[in-house]
Amino acid sequence: MSASHLVVFPSSAERESPAERIRRLQDEAKALAHEHLELLTSTLNEAARLAGEISAGGELYPVGAREFAKRLSEEVARHAFTLTGIIERA
Repeated sequence: MSASHLVVFPSSAERESPAERIRRLQDEAKALAHEHLELLTSTLNEAARLAGEISAGGELYPVGAREFAKRLSEEVARHAFTLTGIIERA
């Protein structure tokens, strides 16, 4: 049997109480939620950057696409900024 198949169970003296386990799981869930929000903010910033590039792309892009990208870039950047503020306050 290899070490990768061994499972170690804590002794009864080392086991978490239900309250400790709940606290630990809540802390883990909060950390994951924070990471998820940071990922959303990062994705919004990337979308704003791409839309900005398209809006500045000149005649390579159709007028409607450039105008849409310009509005999208501004709006998404604003939402990312707002979300950043919310995360920092929390």
